[in-house]
Amino acid sequence: MKSRVYYFIIFVSIIFLGILSRKISFIPLWIGDFLYAVMIYFLVRIFLPLKKAFLIALLSLLICYSIEFLQLYQAEWIVELRKTLFGRYILGQGFLWSDILAYTFGIAYAFLVEKIVLNYISQKSV
Repeated sequence: MKSRVYYFIIFVSIIFLGILSRKISFIPLWIGDFLYAVMIYFLVRIFLPLKKAFLIALLSLLICYSIEFLQLYQAEWIVELRKTLFGRYILGQGFLWSDILAYTFGIAYAFLVEKIVLNYISQKSV
């Protein structure tokens, strides 16, 4: 239970940083996509706190890639949904290969940070 609280705090912090990254003009746009992937990783982790980190990384990549490829779908209803705040932040605006790259690096970063932190914590408790 405690780990879900920690993951939720990280999740909310990443959302804040992601929104902030879009408001500061000198921060490159790919940082927001990178943080989006980190956020997805910790969102999945909230729901599956006991699963192995590698599985969380794979599921997170699948979600991020699916959302990105969904941007190629241009039916009228989803185009209208993308015009809303929810649609813009969750579904995105248009497909970019650079987003796929940012998602891959974001999830790899979250995975490695979690592995390093978990190894550190487990060594401290021995």
